[in-house]
Amino acid sequence: MNFEFSDEQNMLREQARGFLAEHCPFSVTRKILDSDEPHDEALWGKVAAMGWTATVIPEAYEGLGLGYLELSVIAEELGRAHAPLPFSSSVYLASETLLQYGSEAQQRAWLPKLAAGTARGCFAHSEEAGQARPADLRTSESSGKLTGTKIAVADGGTADFAIVIAGASKGDGGSAWLVDLSTSGVTRTAVRSLDPSRALANLTLESVDAEPIGKDGEGWAITQDIFNRAAVLFAWEQTGGAEVALDMAKEYAMNRYAFGRPIATYQAIKHKLAQAYVKNTLARSNCYYGSWALATNAPELPLAAATARVAAIQAYHYAAKENIQTHGGMGFTWEFDCQFPYRRSRLLAGMIGSEVIWQEKLIAAVEAGLAA
Repeated sequence: MNFEFSDEQNMLREQARGFLAEHCPFSVTRKILDSDEPHDEALWGKVAAMGWTATVIPEAYEGLGLGYLELSVIAEELGRAHAPLPFSSSVYLASETLLQYGSEAQQRAWLPKLAAGTARGCFAHSEEAGQARPADLRTSESSGKLTGTKIAVADGGTADFAIVIAGASKGDGGSAWLVDLSTSGVTRTAVRSLDPSRALANLTLESVDAEPIGKDGEGWAITQDIFNRAAVLFAWEQTGGAEVALDMAKEYAMNRYAFGRPIATYQAIKHKLAQAYVKNTLARSNCYYGSWALATNAPELPLAAATARVAAIQAYHYAAKENIQTHGGMGFTWEFDCQFPYRRSRLLAGMIGSEVIWQEKLIAAVEAGLAA
């Protein structure tokens, strides 16, 4: 069985890598860190023009109608570039929620704009630090209006709409709602993070008009399904970033001399790089499994998503920190680019749940498989 991408998908990879090498070098990310801008708006327009925001949106909604394997390729290349874009929030989470659970009217209203990149979405579920649970939801709905506060919403400061999970009087303790963030009663507050190139914001809603998505009382089930789907794509981003971190460390080690020879010839460095390679390879293997499950909507998706997510978090963190260590006393300085993989690895590790949460999901999925 061949788990590699097809020739067409690899051509897409080459096109995406070449485009990002030209339009998104590390200097673009550095520019965002040096400014107060939440992302690179010009780059977003170029990415949308390439059709990446429209990848899995059906042609009926002015999308490209491609599949999740193609989106996996794009996700990996965006991860390699450490692109300062609201891509994951809008494409993996908001667009996916509308595709899977939105009404026909909601899909026709938003999907063409999402495909064109003229609208962006975000996903708001957390209300306090730590693991989010439906029992902890305080955001409430009354007569079609939401009131409450969501914290650390990725790209919430610039999104046009949000998928908001609020408390429900029945079901699993949550319901999903679509909120137009341009309406009155919405307050956005920027949140500082380790990676300012992916902006976070708190969203405060005061009697804001909202439309239900999916069935009442099934909001938490919707959240878990969307997170499983997004986890595969996040894992590809993380794997792409981990590969870049390893490449940076390898290149520096081969060209940095100490005591008359490259530091890459010393066992302490060799072992770091070899371990990073092993972790990256394992993460990539699990990402293939995840993409297969996502593309085929296989019942193994919860297991595949958790496996890919845990492996990718671990690989990215290890490669990013060992890249800094390999660069020695200069690796942690502002002038070096080692900071970008490390910042992004820590930020992505916390999105849609921490490593511990996904380890618990992995255990639960394995136990469910054994019980079946």
